[in-house]
Amino acid sequence: MCSPLNRQNQHYAENFIQSIISVIEPAERQAATLVVGGDGRFFMKDAIQLIVQIAAANGIGHLVIGQNGIMSTPAVSCVIRKIKAVGGIILTASHNPGGPSGDFGIKYNISSGGPAPEGITNKIFEISKSLKEYHICPEMKVDLSKISKQTFEVDTFKPFTVEIVDSVEAYAEMLRGIFDFAALKELLSGTNHINIRLDAMHGVVGPYVKKIVCEELGSPANSAVNCVPQEDFGGHHPDPNLTYAADLVNTMKGGEYDFGAAFDGDGDRNMVLGKHGFFVNPSDSVAVIAANITSIPYFQKTGVKGLARSMPTSGALDNVAKALQMQLYETPTGWKFFGNLMDAGKLSLCGEESFGTGSDHIREKDGLWAVLAWLSILASRKQSVEEIMKDHWHKFGRNFFTRYDYEEVDSDAANNLIKDLEMAMFDPAFVGKKFSSGDKTYEVAVADNFAYTDPVDGSVSKNQGLRIIFSDGSRIIFRLSGTGSAGATIRLYIDSYEKDPQKIYQDPQVILAPLVDIALKVSRLQETTGRSGPTVIT
Repeated sequence: MCSPLNRQNQHYAENFIQSIISVIEPAERQAATLVVGGDGRFFMKDAIQLIVQIAAANGIGHLVIGQNGIMSTPAVSCVIRKIKAVGGIILTASHNPGGPSGDFGIKYNISSGGPAPEGITNKIFEISKSLKEYHICPEMKVDLSKISKQTFEVDTFKPFTVEIVDSVEAYAEMLRGIFDFAALKELLSGTNHINIRLDAMHGVVGPYVKKIVCEELGSPANSAVNCVPQEDFGGHHPDPNLTYAADLVNTMKGGEYDFGAAFDGDGDRNMVLGKHGFFVNPSDSVAVIAANITSIPYFQKTGVKGLARSMPTSGALDNVAKALQMQLYETPTGWKFFGNLMDAGKLSLCGEESFGTGSDHIREKDGLWAVLAWLSILASRKQSVEEIMKDHWHKFGRNFFTRYDYEEVDSDAANNLIKDLEMAMFDPAFVGKKFSSGDKTYEVAVADNFAYTDPVDGSVSKNQGLRIIFSDGSRIIFRLSGTGSAGATIRLYIDSYEKDPQKIYQDPQVILAPLVDIALKVSRLQETTGRSGPTVIT
């Protein structure tokens, strides 16, 4: 559960933290351990002190907190699972900007290590609406800077223990059990080593990259940049895409580095680049990992139980699943849907087009894991990123994919756009309608608002995105996103499959231009929002 905190709203954080702790049964609190960590953004350390004070007053027995409050979202998931904690509280607003006027969020993860499901988040919300008081030990202060175990006496409860732990070590130990570190060390620092450039964007991944990739795997110290977490992410937007990680893109274009990657604020997202800035679309990234999954020792041990992607993600993964005869699931956007499948033993590898890739080693997407997965494939195949990608398209065909983000759109305008489009799409005459742009004509085969029935628990999630699917399989998708605190973000996704070897290396923006044109016309996006173009194109 993530909530942008209005720090002007008195006691908002205290009430929110109390509501989270209230979902833990009182009888279970004394034996309970909660993991706490965040991405280093403004207000994180204050919020951690509040969590300490409120947890103590509510009878929680034990807190485990990352040193200086720092712990990536994947690491929190890892630690929850390792120590069998009751859950974890993560202080992050993911890839959204930080600083005094930026975003802040509080997220609750459950004992599986994954984001709280709707049943729990609804409970937290209901408690928050009727809350009359919160319990707090206001004098209690914890030194977050030193690795230590601190014990406090709390009236009416047994001693309350706060453990400050190394932010990286448990996570690094987990990765050693997943990947072949000797092969990675040879790739990054052996005789014929490749040169890499990793940009932590002043987010939480910096210390992890320094310790694991530079110190342990031997990549030179200067191969990792922006590795000191900052409260405002250095004044930048910690979102690993072509727009906000432009510095990395430009550096990669110089040809000095063979492999590049950027990470978001809390470490669960990643962007992969090859030499000369060759961009790997996130939808392609998970498909390549799936096609080369035996390069990763972990999957040699566990086997592959299934693959999954979020609905807006391109069908690239579907092509691999079909060729390798693996089960594929198409879910709504949100990692909790993958977590359910993983807990039921149905899923090994999954990804989202929004730069999130992961597997069942934890219950969150995992940026550094994805980068080590790619480096494992490079080590095993001894090819460049571009060669691997082009071989993949040649073998499986290519899903041309793009996403247009219109950020901070007036909320009413955004809602009207979706409402009007839905009305047009649900007209019985819409299916079968032909749309033309340039020399291309597309006929509507399906028009719906995506709904998902969870194969594990039967729960139904409706209104997950408007889909127009054409007779050739091409798709146009519209979704509203609200993870930031200013206005709404309209996301437009275009996906079109091509298997003609003469066409698979063309520019996606050229290939998809007719579909983009049709999408803008059918939605009247420019007229409704007043926007002449998107904020970000992926």
